[in-house]
Amino acid sequence: MYNQELVNEVLNQILTSTERILRRMRSIKTSEDFLKNERNLEKLDSICMQLIALGESIKNLDKITKKSLLKNYPEFEWTKAMGMRDILSHHYFDLNNDIVFDVCVNEIPKLKKIVKEIIDKK
Repeated sequence: MYNQELVNEVLNQILTSTERILRRMRSIKTSEDFLKNERNLEKLDSICMQLIALGESIKNLDKITKKSLLKNYPEFEWTKAMGMRDILSHHYFDLNNDIVFDVCVNEIPKLKKIVKEIIDKK
């Protein structure tokens, strides 16, 4: 078995990051919006930092639960979230604003919903 208190803490960190990303994305309507001005570039940077934190937290969650929790929620691509963390961390200058936009618009809401479901079941 695993430490449920620690799992809950990590799940809440993930939930907080998804909410931050969604809040920061409110004024971003297209991937090109990130490139319009310095303020939006700063949003892109801050969103990428949250995506890195999410990927790291998902890795930690998988480790803490000995790979037993995330497999119960196959509707989300956990491995891709972890991989995105690696790409953003190690290849930052190859950042693709289209991919970041797509992830934020299409995947982050799914992640938020699933994490809420997991928390509610605990």
